[in-house]
Amino acid sequence: MRVPLTRYKKDWEAVKEKWTNYWQHKNTGRPLMGVIARKPELEPFADGAPAEGGYRDQICQGRYYNLPEELKWKDMEDKYQNAERIVARYRYFCETHEFLAESFPNLNVDFGPGSLASYLGCDIGFNEDTVWFKHFLEDWEGVPDLVFDPDNKWFKKHIQLVEDCRKLANGDFYVDMPDLMENIDVLSSMRGAQDILYDIIDEPEEIARRVGQVTDLYYEYFDRFYDLIKDDQGGNAYTVFQIWGPGRTVKLQCDCSAMIGPDDFREYIQPSLIEQSRHADHVLYHLDGKECIRHMDALMEIDGIDALQWTSGDAGPDGTLPDWDVIYDKAIAAGKSIWVKVYSGGFEDWIKNVERLVMKYGSHSMYLLFPEMSLEQAHTLIDYADKHWSDVKGSFCESLKQ
Repeated sequence: MRVPLTRYKKDWEAVKEKWTNYWQHKNTGRPLMGVIARKPELEPFADGAPAEGGYRDQICQGRYYNLPEELKWKDMEDKYQNAERIVARYRYFCETHEFLAESFPNLNVDFGPGSLASYLGCDIGFNEDTVWFKHFLEDWEGVPDLVFDPDNKWFKKHIQLVEDCRKLANGDFYVDMPDLMENIDVLSSMRGAQDILYDIIDEPEEIARRVGQVTDLYYEYFDRFYDLIKDDQGGNAYTVFQIWGPGRTVKLQCDCSAMIGPDDFREYIQPSLIEQSRHADHVLYHLDGKECIRHMDALMEIDGIDALQWTSGDAGPDGTLPDWDVIYDKAIAAGKSIWVKVYSGGFEDWIKNVERLVMKYGSHSMYLLFPEMSLEQAHTLIDYADKHWSDVKGSFCESLKQ
């Protein structure tokens, strides 16, 4: 499928080259930056508060821009499952914003993070600003093998929604790969987080077997969506993380790793991640929460992980905090790119905090996602980055050569 993007992103061909180089850790010029700016006519409706990198604006009810009354959703089905309305809302966002630097228009059509669990039996609860999966297994006794089910009601709804949105987008923007989720996180949605931890203790062989089944299933579902959304280079965008790659582009994670030790991670999770990464062209790993940092060594051993994205959890400080350098040190030393979300403080703080990171880690392997901002701020930021952050080798990277 051709996705020219020329309606909302005229320099997309040049941006694709930047993304291609990012995955190969050899970007030139300034770091890749996700910069979405409000057009001037929106400024009277903006309250100046950060918009969390532009993403929540795309799914929320016009909090930072003047969404017309007729586009506001009437209920949760209208919000999450009505293709025409979802696309119309996003078109309005595209018409009222500029996609600058390496940002690009891409539509999130998620049924929440972890929709693979719903294809395997979970029911979904939709709310104004969240989605949850209702666990349904009391134990594993008598539960059949987890297999691909093309007739599952949630899968049929989701795949049809993605197909409809892709047709309505008409090549003006990408429709993202949904956040299917992986490994034991899927089992946790089916059983409940506390019960799955007991299962690791009481039924370790069963859990290893079930994680293997989820791993085998992942691309059965992924490929159905991928075949609908891939562009003519075989590339795809991935939901929420605002990434694109020229080939099968995947986000992997294990949020449950916050509750398990390094030995269990290596036994149950690392093999699954290795297997999944073998079947992708570009892999971003999403590391979420301080408790997960202890697994960095095991993660960095996985050759198929190309880049690391770190978040300190809900309402935590952004990715520029010096405390997180221990994470980036290991990622860069392992030859990975890094993905950094910037939002702590105000506009001048963003520049100051990012400057420290660029000077340390260089511009060749870094992506920076900024909050939504005014057009004036966006031009100031990009001009500064072009002048001060271009082709920086990075003091830490240079030290590795010594």
